[in-house]
Amino acid sequence: MPEISQLLGAMITYYRGDPRRIQHFVKVHDLARTIGVLEGLDSDTLYVLEAAASVHDIGIHMCEMKYGRCDGKLQEQEGPDLAKDMLTALGFEESVTERVCWLVGHHHTYRHIRSWDHQILVEADFLVNLYEEGASQEEIRSVYENVFVSETGKLFCKKMFDL
Repeated sequence: MPEISQLLGAMITYYRGDPRRIQHFVKVHDLARTIGVLEGLDSDTLYVLEAAASVHDIGIHMCEMKYGRCDGKLQEQEGPDLAKDMLTALGFEESVTERVCWLVGHHHTYRHIRSWDHQILVEADFLVNLYEEGASQEEIRSVYENVFVSETGKLFCKKMFDL
């Protein structure tokens, strides 16, 4: 299996010249991994989660070029094919690639989450986005109450934002 560090390196190259976005996916990866470990994910699920967190926003530049914007639904539309190309080139197994692409295609879908890899990816992305976007306490509390499920994600949200 390819190392997640190889994937992170490929993403840094992919986003060269865009340190804000590089910082974003590195932070999401690190939080997703930490939450996943503390929640006791098995090694296969953790591997998929780390890969998905690394490439979750891979569609942003394509969206900006094609549509002039990069909202979440467009990212979900454009990201999976780009992620598949990168993962395949790096030698990721087909089953891992398929699951990662599914997660990339649903990381802005917050209803009907049925798996820990999806839930934790969403929580990690929110933890970073709430900070980066300067969300109000009211917005943070709403996200906390409506999105967070994992005990670790809830704890991190409470402590980060002093809820």
